[in-house]
Amino acid sequence: MGGNSPCASCKLLRRRCAKDCIFAPYFPSDDPHKFAMVHKVFGASNVSKMLQELPVQQRADAVSSLVYEANARVRDPVYGCVGAISYLQNQVSQLQMQLAMAQAEIVCIQMQPAPQISLDQMVDDKSSFLHNHHFNFASSSLSTNVNICDSLNRDNIFGDIIS
Repeated sequence: MGGNSPCASCKLLRRRCAKDCIFAPYFPSDDPHKFAMVHKVFGASNVSKMLQELPVQQRADAVSSLVYEANARVRDPVYGCVGAISYLQNQVSQLQMQLAMAQAEIVCIQMQPAPQISLDQMVDDKSSFLHNHHFNFASSSLSTNVNICDSLNRDNIFGDIIS
């Protein structure tokens, strides 16, 4: 920035901030922690070289990436942001598996034949009937997928996930 207020980089490195300082646009003096993290992980010289090799329009994105990676490296020195990505990918896989199991259970429930009951029985015992029976409005002609329902049951599906 030059003049009155040196950028965070020049302040940390205890040098005079030149007008053409490569760090000044990306590491303002009011956020010294940002450059301190990047400097700790990558080194000021390496960051300077990286920024000089990039076109000006890509530098802000590069600095943003460097700051993110530096923060991730400080939190997890071995894996950095790859550890966070891996963790999130595992979560997505587990949730996809749970969704597939829930969808399979829905198909099984929909394929169960509707109970045959008389109108008199419904009127006489409507509260216990509504409580104890499932209504199936889907077509029961889909008998080809019965094997799926036989192999899947509620205890089996949710027991494997929870444990």
